Amino acid sequence: MAQFILAIDQGTTSTRAMIFDHKGQVVGWKQKEHEQHYPKPGWVEHDPLEIWSSTQFVVQGVLNENNLTSKNIAAIGITNQRETTLVWNRDTGKPYYPAVVWQDTRTDKICNQLAKEGGQDRFRKITGLPLATYFSGPKIAWLLENVEGLREDAETGKAIFGTLDSWLVWNLTGGPQGGLHLTDVTNASRTLLMNLETLDWDDGMLSVLSIPRAMLPKIVSSSDVYGRAKGVLEGVPVAGILGDQQAALFGQACYNAGEAKNTYGTGCFMLMNTGHMPTPSESGLLTTVGYKIGEQAAVYALEGSIAITGALVQWLRDNLRMIDTAAEIETLAQTVEDAGGIYFVPAFSGLFAPYWRSDARGAIVGLTRYINRGHIARAVLEASAYQTREVLDAMEKDSGVRLKALKVDGGMVKNELLMQFQADILNVPVIRPVVAETTSLGAAYAAGLAVGYWQNEDELREKWQKDVQWDPVMAASQRETCYAGWKKAVTRTFDWIE
Repeated sequence: MAQFILAIDQGTTSTRAMIFDHKGQVVGWKQKEHEQHYPKPGWVEHDPLEIWSSTQFVVQGVLNENNLTSKNIAAIGITNQRETTLVWNRDTGKPYYPAVVWQDTRTDKICNQLAKEGGQDRFRKITGLPLATYFSGPKIAWLLENVEGLREDAETGKAIFGTLDSWLVWNLTGGPQGGLHLTDVTNASRTLLMNLETLDWDDGMLSVLSIPRAMLPKIVSSSDVYGRAKGVLEGVPVAGILGDQQAALFGQACYNAGEAKNTYGTGCFMLMNTGHMPTPSESGLLTTVGYKIGEQAAVYALEGSIAITGALVQWLRDNLRMIDTAAEIETLAQTVEDAGGIYFVPAFSGLFAPYWRSDARGAIVGLTRYINRGHIARAVLEASAYQTREVLDAMEKDSGVRLKALKVDGGMVKNELLMQFQADILNVPVIRPVVAETTSLGAAYAAGLAVGYWQNEDELREKWQKDVQWDPVMAASQRETCYAGWKKAVTRTFDWIE
């Protein structure tokens, strides 16, 4: 009997398979990291074949470790790192080039050239997005210009594009033997190619970026039975797709307009449900599709995207060798009472929301001889909280909604020092749910709804449970002094790259 839902969470640094029961509780999980490639400064790549191999490994592993087979799985949901851009051959399944990761900044010249006419917000009305290296469209344009033979194959539909959800669905459903080429509305809304109103590829955007429509996947809803898996998951419906941050919004049961969540992963992403109409941003946020369930109307969201948060901890571990594991940063940060007057602005890939400055680069400011490893560790954690405050300020300005509490999830929410500082600097309660892996949960929910495993959003909302709440304790004067210092520090990163 099919009593569980399987979620595949293909993230920036690892791929995870999680099994959920009807209560929305985790039955088992398996995770595998994949390599990050940095061939040039500002360039970030992944090996798509390694990612597919990791996916097969974690799926087989989680089934084996829990004594399950495909017959126990009612549906498969997929969630993924968004914007990461891949082109592969429809006949062979072989990628033409490594996956160009969302953090990659090689398309800055393309974006700057496009911005000369109409500025950075030239396409916001159509796509909800500013012109930035973050999004898939310019990455596709770069690949078409720089990979030999790709444009010719793309025009005939032999070379096909996808974000990582498309790559996984295509391989899961047969690959070269009839694999489905599709993406959901949430991932499509991150390409700079989809019209937010029609939820279809926009001919004007395709023309501007010179991208052949023949290479693009079909856009589908986030919850529907798209097809059935082959191989180890033979016959199981593939029934849910959500970009990772939208999956977390869905998994956090933010189904009413004005409800928001923040995910602390490689980057930090705050999303607020804005209902059935796209809300244009005047404050540097993104207007994006939150989710679309079957034939129901799409639900939109405002998003504040921060490029580097958990990745900064990873950098401290891997590049500076200051800690051996990510979890050790909290212990190190607790050796000092505060950051000693320093700020760490992690503009490694420029700055995302609310600035959208690809010319910025990272900086530690306020250094004195007093500063030690503990202060640097603390400044690394505080950087995530300060960046979140900037996004929340912009979100409240755009939406007119004053946030009463912030639901949080992702790997960094286990860090109690960070969560308390976050509550302090926002001056609102910060709430962690019992199931903190809400990205995978959201994908599971979408797939489960499609096959009738769960009936509706009301049933899902009842499953959300609070685990821990952090309330603000910092004095107002201290809060504003700290934040003013951060705002000053950010300006020091501007105009570094000509």
